[in-house]
Amino acid sequence: MIRRFALAALLTLSAPAAAQTVVPVTLETTMGIIAVEVEIERAAITAGNFLRYVDEGRLDGTVFYRAMRLDWGDQPNGLIQGGTQNNPDRILPPIAHERTSDTGLSHVRGALSMARFDPGTATGDFSIMLQTQTLGMDAAPTNADPQFHDGYAVFGYVTAGMDVVEAIHAAPVDPETGEGWMKGQMLAEPVRILRARRAE
Repeated sequence: MIRRFALAALLTLSAPAAAQTVVPVTLETTMGIIAVEVEIERAAITAGNFLRYVDEGRLDGTVFYRAMRLDWGDQPNGLIQGGTQNNPDRILPPIAHERTSDTGLSHVRGALSMARFDPGTATGDFSIMLQTQTLGMDAAPTNADPQFHDGYAVFGYVTAGMDVVEAIHAAPVDPETGEGWMKGQMLAEPVRILRARRAE
């Protein structure tokens, strides 16, 4: 009996640990805490980039500055956007683009997605989806337009604090600020990200 228990213990000790596929992160804002899980296996490049911003404190003191609102369905829809806003003292070199058609991730409610201009230009700005927005946000390889062909890179999901996301999204916007099609989407009082940290 003792030998059987010893063998079971040995097998338990020698069994390889399950590989970590997500890393939990908390975003502490002036409106509350948003908890997320970052997909380090399926979106390794994009998630690794985000975690570097977290680990180096590059998101601390930045803001959620944009609330894009879509008149789709009976629930508030659109996204909020925050991050480094191209601040040269905060941004890291741009990263390679990971298409959702390659990662298997999607722009559903609570998805974290990298903001960018052209594919391969993402740095330290990201968005959080209010509702599912696969059309126009997920990669569409059959679409000839590069903006839709490549889509945006999802790298994680909100696990708690969607009420905070919704409150930020509902905050007043300044109708005169913002450039081009983003005019009227800038928050009148941006919401500060006090700290971004890996969760215990």
